[in-house]
Amino acid sequence: MPLALLALAVGAFGIGTTEFVIMGLLPDIAAEYGVTIPTAGLLVTGYALGVVIGAPLLTVLGNKVSRKRMLMLLMGLFVLGNLLSAVAPNFGLMLTGRIVASLAHGSFFGIGSVVAAELVAPDKKAGAIATMFTGLTVANIVGVPLGTFIGQTVGWRITFAVVSALGVIGLLGIAKLVPAMPRPEGARLRGELSAFRNPQVLLAMAMTVLGFGGVFAAITYIAPMMTEVAGYSEGAVTWLLVLFGVGMFLGNLLGGRFADRALMPMLYAALGGLAVVLALFTVVAHNKILAAIAILLVGALGFATVPPLQKRVLDQAHGAPTLASAVNIGAFNLGNALAAWLGGLVIAAGLGYTAPNWVGAALAAAALGLAFWSAALERRTPVVEASTAGAPVPAAVHH
Repeated sequence: MPLALLALAVGAFGIGTTEFVIMGLLPDIAAEYGVTIPTAGLLVTGYALGVVIGAPLLTVLGNKVSRKRMLMLLMGLFVLGNLLSAVAPNFGLMLTGRIVASLAHGSFFGIGSVVAAELVAPDKKAGAIATMFTGLTVANIVGVPLGTFIGQTVGWRITFAVVSALGVIGLLGIAKLVPAMPRPEGARLRGELSAFRNPQVLLAMAMTVLGFGGVFAAITYIAPMMTEVAGYSEGAVTWLLVLFGVGMFLGNLLGGRFADRALMPMLYAALGGLAVVLALFTVVAHNKILAAIAILLVGALGFATVPPLQKRVLDQAHGAPTLASAVNIGAFNLGNALAAWLGGLVIAAGLGYTAPNWVGAALAAAALGLAFWSAALERRTPVVEASTAGAPVPAAVHH
């Protein structure tokens, strides 16, 4: 494994910790600022929307910067945002800090995916992307539970200070281990934008929004769901998040391995299974053991979609992958924002803390429908080779 992949995974670990640790801290943050749980959920929605905005914006702004330098600048922005969250005296500034940190998220994973794919042979690209995302999944096994424990014992502000330190470590790792990879000659913003004329790119991004949104519909409100419905203690939420992280880790590895062999069948299995598990989660959330199993499966099936979806975008945006890759990371977080908002709506409507699971099941089922549609469209589209470097490929790469 190239050491550069390890550096990218370290950065992903820090970003993953700050993205997901908020779930276990929502009740504590809501109590300190005197806001409701659905209002505190805006810290999830705001972060996700910041990723959606930051992914294309910072990728375009960094269009003439080397990829290594851009990754370092993004980690610096991430550190700044988390420091602001750590010292925020009111909810508004806390939300601002979350958004500042989130602006780096999409571009980091988007550019990092391109770098990871370029470091390995063509038949190992999804595996390399999965290796980078391993940092994100390991964050949910180690970083998020530890951050939740710290937040519940010595204060959530300390959690965000520690996350800032993780960002500094990630920045140093990138500076030391990632090779200088200058922007490819001839790459232009117009060429990057041309990728979005390919309907398969847009369909893959829509699958990303809906599929991963299904995961966040349930996980955003996992703390109140497990304490109020399943009957777990507040301290047990830490270990339930570990279980979710284990599922993410396993799903990410399986998704990366099988996406290099049979990409679309991998998506069908993951999205279909996710829809079923989320629907069942509504019922089994009342049982401690079954609820824990459901959390594990939601993590596994949800993250099994990440490498194949990211690889599909890279395949379809052939020759101009950087912006499309970053925008697809934004699409993951657009799904997160949509799901967190919809989950808050059904809770505020009095439907209970399990209602977001139904929202998630519907989103995952819709993503599965788009996957079948995308495959059918691909079968009807003739393969056309790009005539020049950086030109879009109208037809998809078959898997």
